[in-house]
Amino acid sequence: MAAPVVFIMGPTAVGKSELALSLAERLDGEIVSVDSAQIYRGLDIGTAKPSPEVRARCRHHLIDIRDPAEPYSAAEFARDAQAAIAAIRSRGRLPLLVGGTGLYFQALQHGLSPMPPADARIRAELEAEEAAHGVQALHRRLQAIDPESAARLHPNDSQRVQRALEVHRLTGRALSQVQREPGLPGLDEAPLKLILEPPERAWLHRRIEARFRAMLAAGLVGEVVALHRRGDLGEELPAVRAVGYRQVWHYLEGACDYPTMLRRGLRATRQYAKRQITWLRGQDDGVRFTAGDGLQARVHSYVTGALGGV
Repeated sequence: MAAPVVFIMGPTAVGKSELALSLAERLDGEIVSVDSAQIYRGLDIGTAKPSPEVRARCRHHLIDIRDPAEPYSAAEFARDAQAAIAAIRSRGRLPLLVGGTGLYFQALQHGLSPMPPADARIRAELEAEEAAHGVQALHRRLQAIDPESAARLHPNDSQRVQRALEVHRLTGRALSQVQREPGLPGLDEAPLKLILEPPERAWLHRRIEARFRAMLAAGLVGEVVALHRRGDLGEELPAVRAVGYRQVWHYLEGACDYPTMLRRGLRATRQYAKRQITWLRGQDDGVRFTAGDGLQARVHSYVTGALGGV
């Protein structure tokens, strides 16, 4: 019988990586990263990417698989994750899928129709941009990323231009390309879904602040300097828009001073965590654990029982 698939989910800074490493070492598992920023090479400090020492202790998958200039879609993740799961199972080991990118978990578990559902946050951002700069400005951006759709859509067709840009934001692919793709099936069986929750909001906010300050002390600004100096990266790319990187990028371009960058980075991370928690509330098929003392023992006991005493 194939090893089940275990999901370890939760907001940023809640302790997912430490728990996953403990389970992998105790249950003969391998870790598949479910993180839309850890896929990029050169984004190490600001993504809390596992160190070479940690990766030597336990095999990790879907880390450092893209250059920051290359977008990566949820559909690509689902295909790559299913291949990683199959490889892990072929070695008789337990697949542990760990991260905080809800869209990736959703795509893997349930599959994807060719067209992604609407995203209210992205739509609000596009509507604000249109109000500030006009629909023609959005159409010009669409021409740069999807000339086929731009040629088909009238420059004043606000709704469809916004939808085309939204699809690109959600998938990393041009609308014209997505429309030609077949659907993607999900997992054949339900995963064992573990959801980590903070004991209280203030607890998570303290951890977020401590981790972001530690990232800055470890050289996050220098890491973004290296990306900025390449000259081929800009804010239109998902890698540069990643939480923390975007705020440091603005600092390097003189848009704010260091204390402002720090405040904005913390605020963006807290807002990201809030969105993750909201999404996780809808995961009714998960088993929830409160982070804190004894977490690893509690989860290990539950998982071994659920898996039949593995």
